[in-house]
Amino acid sequence: MNEQKINELWSHLHWLTVLAQQGSYTAAAARLGVSKAAMSQRMADLESMAGVPLVRRTTRSVRLTEAGQRLVDDTRASFDQIAQSFAQVRDLADAPHGLLRVTAPVAFARQQLVPRLADFLREYPDVRLELELSDRLSSLATEGFDLAIRHTAAPPDTHVAWTLCATRSLLVASRAYLRKRGTPLRPEDLRTHSCLHYPRAQDTPAWTFENAGERVTVPVSGVLSANNSEALRDAAVAGLGIALLPDFSLPSSLRASKLVAVLPDWQLVGGYADQLYAIRPYTAHVPRAVTAFVNYLRQALVGGFGGGEDSEK
Repeated sequence: MNEQKINELWSHLHWLTVLAQQGSYTAAAARLGVSKAAMSQRMADLESMAGVPLVRRTTRSVRLTEAGQRLVDDTRASFDQIAQSFAQVRDLADAPHGLLRVTAPVAFARQQLVPRLADFLREYPDVRLELELSDRLSSLATEGFDLAIRHTAAPPDTHVAWTLCATRSLLVASRAYLRKRGTPLRPEDLRTHSCLHYPRAQDTPAWTFENAGERVTVPVSGVLSANNSEALRDAAVAGLGIALLPDFSLPSSLRASKLVAVLPDWQLVGGYADQLYAIRPYTAHVPRAVTAFVNYLRQALVGGFGGGEDSEK
């Protein structure tokens, strides 16, 4: 194949590497910002010029042939280097700029992150923010995210993590519920209460407490379990029971006296994670928009969430 023909293939090969990464024509087309038909035609052209099949199509996904995988393996590093070099050149600009793709848990994003975005975007008008609210643990590299907000005890070793702030787990209920059912004085009293909990892997939900060296684990049950702290908080406000919540879900409800702390002298163990992190895939070059956003969040969240009490950030 002559040099002119080879030069015409660079974009085709890049699209092939994206297809291999995304696993489907639809996802690859979306990542490249082109139509699925254009994606399919480009792969057909590449196969025609290569003279061998490069892609195996199934009803749900695509897989590369041995020849296709070899092309991807031989060219991916070059395309990654080109992208990194271009990003470094673009990032020589004085101000952070460009598209910043962030994924964050639903409850935290709605309650704490989204209300803080306006100030950041006003400060950096050349940054465009694409935010995905999801409790699913996305693959940052595969799905093209620049940053993830994670509520976890241990960020993955394969990524770079910045600590944003510490968090706490708290037990709360409405005053109306406690007047009707009584206020627990010890963890064991929770056996007779409606406990609103986050469903975990174990068959029987249980909450663990510590106080002055004493450790108590209590099986709990209630009229509602939900995998979203907003839902549990709203159920507690409605008087449905005692809820175990992360502190970032609580300031506005406690400030309005809708919820009060239950068993405040006992420390919850193994509830929600105790740290909030910003996590990014490892790359040698960090875009200024990523650094600016992380620094902004660290400053905005300094001091955490006040343990459930009002706290000005």
